[in-house]
Amino acid sequence: CMNKLALNAAVAGELEWARQMSRGRTPRLVACLAYAGLIPFLALLAASWLDTQRSGVWPQLSLQYGAVILSFAGALHWGFAMSVQFVSDRKRNVCFAWSVIPALLAWLALALDPLAGSALLATGFGVHYFQDWRLFRHAGLPIWYLPLRLQLSVVAAASLLATSFASQV
Repeated sequence: CMNKLALNAAVAGELEWARQMSRGRTPRLVACLAYAGLIPFLALLAASWLDTQRSGVWPQLSLQYGAVILSFAGALHWGFAMSVQFVSDRKRNVCFAWSVIPALLAWLALALDPLAGSALLATGFGVHYFQDWRLFRHAGLPIWYLPLRLQLSVVAAASLLATSFASQV
């Protein structure tokens, strides 16, 4: 009886997920988690303007967080390569190959001064969005994925650059 209830709950959850996908609405939990990921970017930007005593700390923390997030975004393509069906081997291999490039860019950015590193990360977010767009065209991802990735990428890149510029003023 308990297994049947668990199965029914799982099926109901999958049906709700499918309904959200077909309506083009970002699932609530996904949206909450995604936008919450912007809080450190925005908090560090605010700190860089409000706490000028530690002006060297905020851009460095922003750069470190940006490197983590860009690496995470790149890893999404590894997951897509493993799980998306009906993609050619060539496109799947491109996803695998691309998935490690954001982490390499992020690592390099950490070796640079915060302004140059932030510029590299911002460029990385832009190029990664282009890769998301290419993947979206071929992989049958949910309709909400690309607009969400654009919003997250723009805020992350702008916050990184603004935080670095604030420390220069």
